[in-house]
Formats: sequence, C-alpha cells, structure tokens
Amino acid sequence: MLLRWLFAFVLLTLTYNPTEWNYVRWAVANYHSQLSVAVLMGLLLTIGYIIYLRATLRSIGGFGMFLVLSVVASLLWVLYDLGLLQLDNTDTNVWLGILALSIVLGIGLNWSHVRRQLSGQSDMDDVDD
Repeated sequence: MLLRWLFAFVLLTLTYNPTEWNYVRWAVANYHSQLSVAVLMGLLLTIGYIIYLRATLRSIGGFGMFLVLSVVASLLWVLYDLGLLQLDNTDTNVWLGILALSIVLGIGLNWSHVRRQLSGQSDMDDVDD
C-alpha cells in the first residue's frame, strides 16, 4: 500500500513541485531546444496519470475521491485550528496539495485490495489473484 501511494506522490512531484526540479518548469524552459524529449516525458507522465485515475475512478469513483479529499482537507483544517500548521508559505501549501492528491490517488489504487481483505469479496474486474 505504501509503495502505491509513494508512486502517486512521485508522479505528482515529478509533474510539478515548488522546486526547480519538475517537468512543468523544465518543459517551459527547454521546449524550443528539446521538444521531442518534452513530448516524450509528457506522454510518460500522462500514461502514469491515466493508470492512477482509471484505477481510482473504478475503485472509489468520483464521489469517493471527493470524500477522501474532504477528509484530508478536514484533517489539515484541524491541524491549522490547533496551531500545528501554518499556511502562510506558498511552497508549503503546494506540498500539502501534492500530499493530499497523492493520498487520494494512493487510496484509490489500493481500495480494491483493502475491500477484498475486509469483506472477502472481489471486484468484478479481479481475476484469480
């Protein structure tokens, strides 16, 4: 489970983060000289998003994604109200957004496995595992 979440976090971080090491900033700076590499990397990232989004939509659906994101946002709100989290730093806010989205994608990718363990029932898409 942790590995699936970690891959979601890495996918989101590779696409965009507040540092200079991300696809969006690199592609904007280098698309004139390295357009073919920028297109290839963009397509590889798109494939990663399709895999994660398709699995997430199939397992928890759009409403489930909304619920998971709402729980994460509520947790951040509680941490802010308790004074454990400050939201005055833009970079921190971006990292929190990446974390929240990676949690949604990680839970979506893991949910079928969790449901099967809890209920003993498989999804219709599951084949003899």
